[in-house]
Amino acid sequence: MACERPLTKIRRFFNLSKEDVRKYVIRREVKSSKKPDAKPYTKAPKIQRLVTSIRLQRRRYLRSLNRRRVDRQKEQKAEYETPVAKRAAEKKQKVVAVKASHKAVAKVVAA
Repeated sequence: MACERPLTKIRRFFNLSKEDVRKYVIRREVKSSKKPDAKPYTKAPKIQRLVTSIRLQRRRYLRSLNRRRVDRQKEQKAEYETPVAKRAAEKKQKVVAVKASHKAVAKVVAA
């Protein structure tokens, strides 16, 4: 297990349920190549798809961004729809008035 490991593979390998996987990652001891008298330290592979508090926070933030975007779009749509509906109603009244005047002219001509 030297390279990056998906979380599920580590769980399957150690037969774990939902507990913290980071304790079970196989670590390797490394000595510094630059300093021969340096104390050895351990390295562990990166765990892919590890759900951390930072990741959850990011997802919450992105969801809130989407929610805010949707709310803003609804407000803007409502703001846009009111004058459009008003103009449509005015146009409809104008058309009705023109038709009524045509009918009145037609009655006068026929009589």
